[in-house]
Amino acid sequence: MVLPRETIGLGAPKDCQDCGVRFVPKVMKTCAYYIGTECNCGPYSRESEYFKTKAEAEKVLVSMIYGR
Repeated sequence: MVLPRETIGLGAPKDCQDCGVRFVPKVMKTCAYYIGTECNCGPYSRESEYFKTKAEAEKVLVSMIYGR
């Protein structure tokens, strides 16, 4: 479950309050691929579920950005 203001899509700040970097969603990886944001301070948010492949995550990222 995602809490209000926990993701950029649900109202979290769009800029890091510590370093000022603007958050831009991109494909990231830990144990699996996901769409998230980061800044100079490190990872900030996870905007999606986890994906098995980078290609799956990239497809969802494109649909998030372009609405396709």
